[in-house]
Amino acid sequence: MASLQYRTRGTQFCPIIVRTRGHRLEGIWHSGSPMGMIINSLRGFYVCVPRNMVQAAGMYNTLLRAHEPGIVIESLNGYRLKERMPENIGEFTVPMGQVEVLQEGTDITIVSYGSTLRIIEEAMQTLSGLGVSCELIDVQTLLPFDTSHSILESLKKTNRILFVDEDVPGGGTAYMFQQVMEQQGGYRWLDVAPRTLAAQAHRPAYGSDGDYFSKPNVEDVVKVVMEMIRSSEPATI
Repeated sequence: MASLQYRTRGTQFCPIIVRTRGHRLEGIWHSGSPMGMIINSLRGFYVCVPRNMVQAAGMYNTLLRAHEPGIVIESLNGYRLKERMPENIGEFTVPMGQVEVLQEGTDITIVSYGSTLRIIEEAMQTLSGLGVSCELIDVQTLLPFDTSHSILESLKKTNRILFVDEDVPGGGTAYMFQQVMEQQGGYRWLDVAPRTLAAQAHRPAYGSDGDYFSKPNVEDVVKVVMEMIRSSEPATI
């Protein structure tokens, strides 16, 4: 399905939508987020990673009008959230390859997707109290990825960048890192080495404590951001 258009010189299409779920949930059999594997094995698919169900609905609306196949990876713990349903729930669309800036900031750009965004938003409350202004970006889709180079524009402003997700080290965060640093030339605008924050390189341990220590948590995000700020401005913070 992923290679059908390529193999037929664009004469055949397979506009299938794969609906699945993943990301933040507890337990060895209900956790894990192998985004790096999906990205590299499904070139030719749209890979959508919504942070909530309203955003997922907009992605489905977009895919229903497309010729290309797509996969939507819904957030398991997003099913527990209450959201306001838009009046145009069956009509509005989320564009593929366009990021969304969830909060503007001046000190550091944090790039993520899916359930991890809620962890980062909680960490940003602590960071704000420490005098750090974070710009938070939801990539929305990993394939295609930030076609307008909006992340680069954010980096030009903050000069620091952190990529966060709950895939294994070298997975989804490494992919986003390569796209921004190499493809978009983001390295030209850095005041401090860019960082990635991913899950541990093992199956998530059981229970709430296992989830906390196996995947990025609020304290991890605060720690890494503060290390980056102090590295570039040791005299100010």
